Amino acid sequence: MGRVYNFSAGPSMLPEEVLKKAAAEMLDYEGSGQSVMEMSHRSKVFDGIIKSEEALLRELMNIPDNYKVLFLQGGASTQFAAIPLNFMNGSNKADFIITGQWAKKAYSEAKRYGDAKVVASSEDETYSYIPKTTSSDFREDADYVYVCLNNTIYGTVYKELPDTGKIPLIADISSCFLSEPLDVTKFAMVYGGAQKNIAPSGLTIVIVREDLLGNARDITPTMLNYQIHADNNSLYNTPPCYTIYVCKLVLEWIKSLGGLEKMKELNEAKAKLLYDFLDNSKLFKGTVRKEDRSLMNVPFVTGNDELDAKFVKESTEAGLVNLKGHRSVGGMRASIYNAMPIEGVKALVEFMEKFEKENG
Repeated sequence: MGRVYNFSAGPSMLPEEVLKKAAAEMLDYEGSGQSVMEMSHRSKVFDGIIKSEEALLRELMNIPDNYKVLFLQGGASTQFAAIPLNFMNGSNKADFIITGQWAKKAYSEAKRYGDAKVVASSEDETYSYIPKTTSSDFREDADYVYVCLNNTIYGTVYKELPDTGKIPLIADISSCFLSEPLDVTKFAMVYGGAQKNIAPSGLTIVIVREDLLGNARDITPTMLNYQIHADNNSLYNTPPCYTIYVCKLVLEWIKSLGGLEKMKELNEAKAKLLYDFLDNSKLFKGTVRKEDRSLMNVPFVTGNDELDAKFVKESTEAGLVNLKGHRSVGGMRASIYNAMPIEGVKALVEFMEKFEKENG
């Protein structure tokens, strides 16, 4: 069987070039006589991998020297607790914009540790838009403002960041990580699980401004204290070594393509192809306000549950897999991350055209 086009929201597909290189180095990484899966995280060989990876990430994202890059575990969900434990330590207040399930979960977790407030939400329309805010909406003494930059389930993305004034802005960027340039200096911290756009599951990358570190609450578990990980260069405990290695290969791949500007260009071309079809289709329709559409996650429906189910079944048989929408919203969703080639999106559109002719 040939490779399918995998539209999963995560874990998602990886570039074939990366998979082939990883396969070629599986038994012997660069003459070390061992797989990265086997080597000590304290070895010189792995030290070279993780340092090279950080340097590549800093180069691609133009990360300033006053930001720490941490390679952690536990997924974004672990950060929901780590963030208030580390940063809700001044006024004990944090403001949240709720644009989907993951921001809502982060808010719910923060409530366990302090005064978390919902400043704005798009729940009234099933998170199909990004709510507008002004600087006056946020409490002046809030320790931070929290957003989820790209909403995987609902297919929305921030095109313009909220104006938080002097209040630190923290963002979950899991599903848009490295999809286009991002000005890190506009944030106090960004983080994301790697399994959606840059690596297999198991790795969480945190990029945090240094001046925020060192004030974690006394009750903060050691493994959730960012200062501990920063002081130990992400090697306090055994990190997810193989996932870090594959992430390095992905970063090299992105650089070889021309960096994040080129990545954005490629992603915009893929998204335009799919959105243009949806905008002109008589059967399918997108579920997100046009001005807030994500480049990465494209939800759509036919308006008929039985027809949606038929589409998912027949598309899977055609080698277009994992198009079923999240269980909370139904319908369909195409996640067209960095590694999805434009040929995959073309194949999807062609199948949708065929399905519409047969079922419209």
